[in-house]
Amino acid sequence: MPSRVVRYRPGPSPAVAEPGSLARRFAAIREQLHVPDGFPAEVLAEADQAVAAAVDGAGGGSRGAQDLRELGFWTLDPVGSMDLDQAMLLERSGVGYRVRYAIADVPAFVVPGGALDLEARRRGQTIYLPDDRVPLHPPVLSEGAASLLPGRVRPAYVWEFELDADAVPTSTRVRRALVRSVARRDYGQVQATVDAETPDEQVVLLREIGRKRQALEQQRGGASLPMPEQQVVHDGAGRYRLEYRPPVEAEDWNAQISLLTGMAAAQLMLTGGVGVLRTMPAPQQDSVRRFRRQARALGVPWPDGQRYGDFLRSLQRADPRHLALIHEATSLFRGAGYTSFDGALPEAREHAAVAAPYAHVTAPLRRLVDRFGLVVCAALSAGQPVPEWARTALGQLPALMSEGDRRAGAVERACTDAVEAAVLVSQVGADFAAVVVDRTSRQVPIVQLSDPAVLAPAEGHGEPGDSVTVTVRGADVAAGRVDLVIRAGPRAAQA
Repeated sequence: MPSRVVRYRPGPSPAVAEPGSLARRFAAIREQLHVPDGFPAEVLAEADQAVAAAVDGAGGGSRGAQDLRELGFWTLDPVGSMDLDQAMLLERSGVGYRVRYAIADVPAFVVPGGALDLEARRRGQTIYLPDDRVPLHPPVLSEGAASLLPGRVRPAYVWEFELDADAVPTSTRVRRALVRSVARRDYGQVQATVDAETPDEQVVLLREIGRKRQALEQQRGGASLPMPEQQVVHDGAGRYRLEYRPPVEAEDWNAQISLLTGMAAAQLMLTGGVGVLRTMPAPQQDSVRRFRRQARALGVPWPDGQRYGDFLRSLQRADPRHLALIHEATSLFRGAGYTSFDGALPEAREHAAVAAPYAHVTAPLRRLVDRFGLVVCAALSAGQPVPEWARTALGQLPALMSEGDRRAGAVERACTDAVEAAVLVSQVGADFAAVVVDRTSRQVPIVQLSDPAVLAPAEGHGEPGDSVTVTVRGADVAAGRVDLVIRAGPRAAQA
């Protein structure tokens, strides 16, 4: 199924959904899926104590860290983000580059085995709903003392990479440090700077390094899926809308810095014989052959010898046939999970979409596993033993993260279904242009409307890639269900 993303994003928005029914539905989803409601008193008390114990902005666990406060780190995140996990500083180094990547030092604030630690293990990750977020850590940490907010001294794990002229790393190290971000930027700002050709050395370097890392990903055989991102947007006043958010290039350049770090973390772990990897198996050959047949049936050329990752990069979301193929390609991206090890190396080491071993270490404010990965990597980089509390937890992390992923995914799907229904309640009887992009397990067509950005099954006949007209027969917010019927297919529409 397509990418569905729930975001809380303040800003103007047309009143396309009745807020009362949605508020009730969101509350029901929270209850049904056992989403945590607030933090226990002992967790809040421990978080307050950790903040109070901070020295010069650093948590107690980071005393003795290197002082990098005078360097010009900066953050790049979606508009309105407060839980800022990463900050970067990019430089030229001879014919190559030096990349410093600061990651929030959450371990500096969390006592192993304490109330904060246990509560984070129970949650697994931050959960996003259209009207709010349910954070992994109390906001006093995730949006305050541990977040890399501009102008604030913060503890961080700073990764330092030396890259050659092609952006291939020649050296890597990670250590604890104190940093101070000098600017908070969002993707739109950075992309506008690029598009306007404004002279900004940091942005110029991000583009250079990002594009070279993209080229390396292509050489490795990495594959990214250009899936339309169905997004629920909340204006802060109870109104919602659905949209397909077009990504900007700056997002992928930023992602390449994170991927560079995750790949380096995996190599440290594999060399040291201890850690936890993010893994995904390569697609089965039967799945690739089936996908080739689908491309042929839709009339989309796939040259012999071209890798599926390169083929996916060539697909254009504006073309209905390509859009259907993008949805079908989700069958190639299945089975992602976490693999922990201590001693013998695991057989499954690679993340097929990255085309390399990979580990999550860049989002510790929002994802549990990253906190442990950072501690492991810092110890290995320094040639020191991995702390026993982190080592002991490694075997538990795959199950904890799997449960967190399951809950977050279920919440995301249920909330998006509810907003889709709310958007269409006032449109019963109306017709919309759509594209058939997939089929359910019962061979019911799945259609994608462009405006509003609804993705749902529809009764009737249609093959993937068909442009059709659908009629809204009903919508039920409480059930999160819409009733669509395909009224006209390609031939009928042209008649």
